[in-house]
Amino acid sequence: MNRLLDVENLTLQFDTDEGRITAVDNVSFTLGAGEVMGLVGESGSGKSVTAKSLMKLNPDNAIYGDETKIILHLDGGPVDIMSLHTSSDLKVIRGGAISMIFQEPMASFAPAITIGNQMVEQLQIHTDMTAKKAQELSIEMLARVGISDASTRFKQFAFELSGGMRQRAMIAMALSTKPKLLIADEPTTALDVTIQAQVIDLMKDLVSEFGMGIIFITHDLGVIAQTADSVAVMYLGRLVEQGPVREVIRTPAHPYTKGLIAALPQLDDLDVPLTPIPGDIPSPLERPPGCVFNTRCAVAIEGLCTREIPLFTQVAQKHQVACHLYSEGDDK
Repeated sequence: MNRLLDVENLTLQFDTDEGRITAVDNVSFTLGAGEVMGLVGESGSGKSVTAKSLMKLNPDNAIYGDETKIILHLDGGPVDIMSLHTSSDLKVIRGGAISMIFQEPMASFAPAITIGNQMVEQLQIHTDMTAKKAQELSIEMLARVGISDASTRFKQFAFELSGGMRQRAMIAMALSTKPKLLIADEPTTALDVTIQAQVIDLMKDLVSEFGMGIIFITHDLGVIAQTADSVAVMYLGRLVEQGPVREVIRTPAHPYTKGLIAALPQLDDLDVPLTPIPGDIPSPLERPPGCVFNTRCAVAIEGLCTREIPLFTQVAQKHQVACHLYSEGDDK
């Protein structure tokens, strides 16, 4: 599988009125062409900030680490995303080689411009399509994501559509340029299960048809299990476990990953009580030293987990975990 994306030592901080906070801390991963990677974790883990970094969409108060490298491998050669600064330079990745489905669809559409005009405009910016061809493709994509009477919806404004329909229109818009990398931030949250299945099938079709890579951000481990090839688990700005999706879900190694899976409802036994992870995710202003999960971990090693940041240890083929239990030789 050809490499599509290399992220090395991604560190991102923000200057705020309360002080400088670390949102992403030394995150590294690779993505192959045609691969779907799931990025999971609780709200506040840094998933969306990580995704926006790949398109340099974070606000002006964002400060990237000196060692941060983000390389996108395109047909014309590698693109060093961190070296792109001007609007014309960034156009290569923003909506062109990379598209993003945002979590809130209403904020992604201009309220005074029809859905169709926005879809046609972006196609004409990033391709050499005529207006007629762009309109035909836009209507086709709206229909492919399950929007009925797509030619009529094409002429409507975002506020005239339901929440789920806006979400589908945004997905259609992101997919219409056939990007090399699609970042999907909770793309199925507002959809019922039938449309959710249609959208997931569409993404899979585009992966096989165009070799597109996808970073799929979600809280739904069930969707990840059915959609992704690999999964990365994130907590308070750090990756704590990554590997093949079925390997990680069937045999989770990190206590946090185990907690996420244990918290899922068991449909085969509805009498089993839910098991939430105790405590709350700390504020980025109060990042704990050592392992960032130590304040909520039931098996933390006293004097070690609170002092030293764990390095990744390989527990199976392509399956890594950042936990002192494994660096100490424990396989619990």
